Amino acid sequence: MTFYDGVFPFYPHERKKWVFSTEIIIVIIVFLVFALAFIVIIPGIRGKARLSWTCRVIISLFIGVVTVVVNFTSDWEVGSINAVTTYKSFSNDVVNAEIGIHIGLNGVNITLKGVPIHQMSETIDYNEQFLWSFGSNFNEYYNDGLRRGLPNPILYVAEKFSQYNACGIFNQYRISGHYATACMWVAFCSWIICNILFSTSVFIYGAYMILVTGAFILFSLISFSTVRNVSFCNIQFGSEPLKTTFGGSFWLSLATGLLCLVIGIALIVLNWCIPEKLKLFFNSVEEDEEDSTLKVYHCHDNLAFGHV
Repeated sequence: MTFYDGVFPFYPHERKKWVFSTEIIIVIIVFLVFALAFIVIIPGIRGKARLSWTCRVIISLFIGVVTVVVNFTSDWEVGSINAVTTYKSFSNDVVNAEIGIHIGLNGVNITLKGVPIHQMSETIDYNEQFLWSFGSNFNEYYNDGLRRGLPNPILYVAEKFSQYNACGIFNQYRISGHYATACMWVAFCSWIICNILFSTSVFIYGAYMILVTGAFILFSLISFSTVRNVSFCNIQFGSEPLKTTFGGSFWLSLATGLLCLVIGIALIVLNWCIPEKLKLFFNSVEEDEEDSTLKVYHCHDNLAFGHV
């Protein structure tokens, strides 16, 4: 970064705050369409089957949407720090700001927000994304930030994650994120298979597949958590390091994985203890039809007996 005629580098465009990525919005809309379609047809389901199908569809959609959405979120690991730091290169002017990092499976979002937000006659509110997923070049994102003159704190944090930095965290996060993503997509595929099996007479195999779903979700968490505390250096602002903790996507995935394991184990135990009742739960439509048929037979028998 250089300056000409005494003009320091600056960030020329106003940045919008990041809320949801396009991929997350698309996934949520798709699953909402499935949910609305079920709401439309649920009045046509009779008897105990309505309760059975409602429980199964709600839980299944929750597991499915979590398994897909967390691949695109940026809060698997989060951290923030308030610091007084330089704002532009070749300038000694400092700002009071909150610096945050939001790490996902595909990259890192670095935020810089002034406290207060208006300082040095500027609005200090940035959110920059740097991707390391396969097919993306992290160094290109970083070099582009240098050319655009991003604020010093953002470039400093991004440099720690760059490929050739001595901290050595780039390859760790890139590889662990790649395997975590792969495990999540395998979990999604097994979720589809278990839903198909739950709709057949061999529903117990659906219980086995939901165990597989939970196992691969947990494998994904294990893969991501292996990069914790592997850095040889800290992200330091003054005397305070920027510390990170597991974020919302990590804990949501953990809860979903454990839910899958609990459901799978519970179904296997119930199938061993009370298989007939469990079969009625998964085939309650047939039970209602059988009850109606029996009532018709009894009615005909009574009429025949009365006639005689």
